[in-house]
Amino acid sequence: MDSFATVAELRAQVRAWKREGLRVGFVPTMGNLHAGHYSLIQLAREHAERVVASVFVNPTQFGPNEDFARYPRTLDADATGLAEHGCDGLFAPSVPEMYPFGTGHEVRVRVPGITDVLDGAHRPGHFDGVATVVARLFNMVQPDVAVFGQKDYQQLRVIEYLVRDLAFPIAIIPAPIARAADGLALSSRNQYLSATQRAVAPRIHETLLAMRADVQAGRGLPDIESDASARLNAAGFAVDYAAIHRADLTRPDADERTGLIALIAARLGSTRLIDNLRLD
Repeated sequence: MDSFATVAELRAQVRAWKREGLRVGFVPTMGNLHAGHYSLIQLAREHAERVVASVFVNPTQFGPNEDFARYPRTLDADATGLAEHGCDGLFAPSVPEMYPFGTGHEVRVRVPGITDVLDGAHRPGHFDGVATVVARLFNMVQPDVAVFGQKDYQQLRVIEYLVRDLAFPIAIIPAPIARAADGLALSSRNQYLSATQRAVAPRIHETLLAMRADVQAGRGLPDIESDASARLNAAGFAVDYAAIHRADLTRPDADERTGLIALIAARLGSTRLIDNLRLD
């Protein structure tokens, strides 16, 4: 596996691959990689002959009271894991390489509408930072396909909107949520959980399954959302939202039963967890 710290180095290699007629897949990450990330590499490999992963903890998507400073940075271990899982190139830029004019002076990208709900409402500016860094990475890597996990469902929809609206010639491949045996969605933030909290964390997935059963039983959507929040609060979570939306993240009518997705964001102590489940 080759490693690149600069855009010039990366682009030279990508150009060489494309001169050979090879398709390039891309998996953007913030590092501290786990089995869920490696499954994205494997999925990208199904759609491309060469795969590039980026590792960059993006400062512009963290709010002032969020965990940017303590977000785990494990680049050496990440590089080893990527090589072992068949990645061809690691792009690990510095902040100045990614933002040459500095954060606070960067050109920003904002996706309207879809970023105003759910995480967008609870983390103002978060998706502006996501859209900004992903647009930069797409321009730097110039892949043919890019893979995004469905655990960050709203992020996936934001990226799909971005690609279509700005006419990036990139196919976006959604990847299934990778889960532990007890149902907890894999996340780098899971390591923040204490042993006691880790035992409670799967209640999020259990609640999503209960929401799906209630939708299929014909219960009213507002009652289902209210009960889900109450269930999580009783288990010790601080709930940001337990909501049912259409797949495009608009709000459904009370009697809708198809094309829906349940989404949860809740904190255990200082750790914020997210998950979702299709309800059909």
